[in-house]
Amino acid sequence: MQTTEPLRHNWTKEEIEAIYQKPLLELVYEAATVHRQWHKASEIQVCTLLSVKTGGCPEDCSYCGQAARYHTDIKVQALLPTETVIAHAKKAKDAGSSRFCMAAAWREVRNNRDFDRIIDMVKGVNELGLEVCCTLGMLTEEQALRLQEAGLHAYNHNLDTSEAYYDEIISTRKFDNRIKTIQNVRKAGITVCSGGIIGLGETAADRISMLLTLATMPKHPESVPVNALARVKGTPLENQPKVPIWDMVRMIATARIIMPASVVRLSAGRIEMTEEEQAWCFMAGANSIFTGERETLLVTPNPGVSEDMQMFQNLGLQPMVKEKEAVCTTI
Repeated sequence: MQTTEPLRHNWTKEEIEAIYQKPLLELVYEAATVHRQWHKASEIQVCTLLSVKTGGCPEDCSYCGQAARYHTDIKVQALLPTETVIAHAKKAKDAGSSRFCMAAAWREVRNNRDFDRIIDMVKGVNELGLEVCCTLGMLTEEQALRLQEAGLHAYNHNLDTSEAYYDEIISTRKFDNRIKTIQNVRKAGITVCSGGIIGLGETAADRISMLLTLATMPKHPESVPVNALARVKGTPLENQPKVPIWDMVRMIATARIIMPASVVRLSAGRIEMTEEEQAWCFMAGANSIFTGERETLLVTPNPGVSEDMQMFQNLGLQPMVKEKEAVCTTI
């Protein structure tokens, strides 16, 4: 389902702020209306995210339990065997997932045997008929092209926060590095998955600025994850307060209105939300969740498959079925 209305890429910060600050019920009503113009409101894409290489990352992202410099309880895990990853992907498909995402705790992709193994994983998951997504850190245009040729459907590289607040959260890379990786992904013909995290200590203006960056890209990210900070013990942000549900609803609704064709993903933070709170997020325009057999989202707790399927039944929702023509084929 999609309207013939053109997508806007010339949003101003003032316009987005006016949307974000609307009375909540008015904002949700508008977002729900837009959502129904562009998507089937009863369908939610179920995605599975698997950490294929965990911990030991050299970066200093203040929210991340996988950073080597922080003393967390995260167990470091080397790159999983390809056959193990494919087995997880098969289970995910059988459980209703149409998208399988593989994450490696790397600062950047290196042209070595590990990357060769990632390429084999992408090919294997693609052959199952799943949308294949990776998040591997920064990568060059040439590396992105290798992934595309292997059948990669999407690459996740979140902005995390606004450009102005970015240095308060990460010092080991720059905001422009993130933009460059997204550009490399686009040049290679891979769809973009990019959103951010709220609850990092940022202001509403920072959230609006991050949305502005996404909504004014030459092409909107096909996927926009909205994450609530998962507070990991041992990280600099472990004592941040829980993100209020209405802040999540505002972010999701605003993203839905300004990027109507994108899939807006209700990502990290669901474990602390009630079913009723998640329902508000779906009403505001979220049409994707992450679930998994391990009941984790990377290294933080997440609802399990059976719990999510019961929620779907209660709310009258159903898993989005992947269209056959959307299947990537190896070139």
